[in-house]
Amino acid sequence: MFVAKVIGTVVATRKDENLTGLKLLVIQPLDSKEQAYGQTLVAIDSVGAGVGEMVLVVRGSPARLVARNDASPVDAAIVGIIDYMETVD
Repeated sequence: MFVAKVIGTVVATRKDENLTGLKLLVIQPLDSKEQAYGQTLVAIDSVGAGVGEMVLVVRGSPARLVARNDASPVDAAIVGIIDYMETVD
């Protein structure tokens, strides 16, 4: 699981039928200081997140479980919206 910021949306009128009805968002992974790192990803949204929000994301098999379809071509899923995050260095 990792923290990311939602930075955009994806609209795809033609896509795999197993993605029908799933909201797709562009996310940017964040480090413990809330700084961007790595490449952006596209993730399905299971919690109603919006652009600008910090979110919790799972990847791999857990992401497919969120989609509730093992045949879904899903590698990342948003599973929580972060209200507050505090780290101790």
